[in-house]
Amino acid sequence: MNELIKTVEAKMDKTIGALERDFASIRAGRANAAVLDRIQVEYYGTPTPIQQMAAISSPDPRTLQIQPWDATSLKDIEKAIQVSDLGINPQNDGRVIRLTFPPLTEDRRKELVKDVRKMAEDSKVALRSIRRDAIEKLKAMKKANEITEDDQANGEKKIQNVTDKFVKEIDALADAKEKDVMSI
Repeated sequence: MNELIKTVEAKMDKTIGALERDFASIRAGRANAAVLDRIQVEYYGTPTPIQQMAAISSPDPRTLQIQPWDATSLKDIEKAIQVSDLGINPQNDGRVIRLTFPPLTEDRRKELVKDVRKMAEDSKVALRSIRRDAIEKLKAMKKANEITEDDQANGEKKIQNVTDKFVKEIDALADAKEKDVMSI
């Protein structure tokens, strides 16, 4: 039963990690290289992350500069950014690509807050699914007479406590991201 609880905690921890990566990719007005994480560039027939093809720097708070190691890939990187859901038009000067992040409008901030809340809710649904699967395993163990009824009740209580802890963590992450979005 302790192994089951450790497994539940590990799966829930992965869910939190995925949520943190999703939150990092939300563009909140400041230049952040994490917004490029999901963009893949077609490079010699293989989808390749921009980070593996270029140096990414931030010369000022609202600008990202992408300098490819292979100058021939400049057009491919520019095209990948244009077709992505980033919503920023890249500026290519022949050597580097610059992404200038405009200040967020009030409507865009509200939209981003909705996205943050949806991501948080999706993560909570994933946690509940992990909890449900674990409780079903406990019931199966009880049915197979591997554990007693008291052990099952204690296990369910422990699993619920772990779930509650991770739900609070998701709420804290979502609140912090909302404040970040609204403060810029």
